[in-house]
Amino acid sequence: MKVKPLYLLVMLSTISIGLAGCFSANPEDVKAFLRPDQADVTEDTYILQPPDGLTIMSSKIPELQRGAMGSSLGLTQTIRPDGKISIESVGEIMVAGKTPRQVADIISKKMQELYKLTSDYPVDVRVINRSKYYYILGQVNNAGAQIYTGRETTLSAIAKAIPNVRAWEQKIQVIRPCLNIEEGPKIFSLNFERMLEHGDMSGNVLLAEGDIIYVPPTILGSIGLTLEEIVGPLFQTAGAAGTLGYQMTPTVGP
Repeated sequence: MKVKPLYLLVMLSTISIGLAGCFSANPEDVKAFLRPDQADVTEDTYILQPPDGLTIMSSKIPELQRGAMGSSLGLTQTIRPDGKISIESVGEIMVAGKTPRQVADIISKKMQELYKLTSDYPVDVRVINRSKYYYILGQVNNAGAQIYTGRETTLSAIAKAIPNVRAWEQKIQVIRPCLNIEEGPKIFSLNFERMLEHGDMSGNVLLAEGDIIYVPPTILGSIGLTLEEIVGPLFQTAGAAGTLGYQMTPTVGP
């Protein structure tokens, strides 16, 4: 099947115009994002929510003790839909909306009534299964929802996703959605190529839960994807017809 030059030119122009108008980034929106050196990115800043999984450990409390050779056994709990966990000796504890350190302090205070705890931090709470995500979509090898820990940056997220050969690395869109219609989302454009080749970290910001990174295709990449959508079904139809025709051809004996 031959593609006429005029048709190809029209398609190229249409895709170019479409791509030029599909980005709504505002350079000032980058100010809505924190930079790695401006925030505490330790696990203690992680806010728990259902159905996060927790392991609660203490060397002084039998039901929370570590296993042999320091293995992290302890007590494993999944935060219930009501935001609570349950420890047999102290009952239910509301943990949703709190950090792991805050939950450890609450458990320590409750356990003080049952055990003599002398150290400053007798209980350790660790997050083992997280329920928060950010999203990276478009021309990357590992697209989709990614577990959010509170320490992801645009650089680490894009590097982990691995842009493919069709990725427009100079026009990556970083989006922070907003449910408030009047305020609107925050969107800025990131030049990943410049980040890698020149060390420009102006767009390397911390991601928040629910953030979206969109890696668009280049103009040529868009043409290739469009041709695949148009030509692919035709080849599949032709292949199916050819196979059917071959099966229906009568066999002529000698």
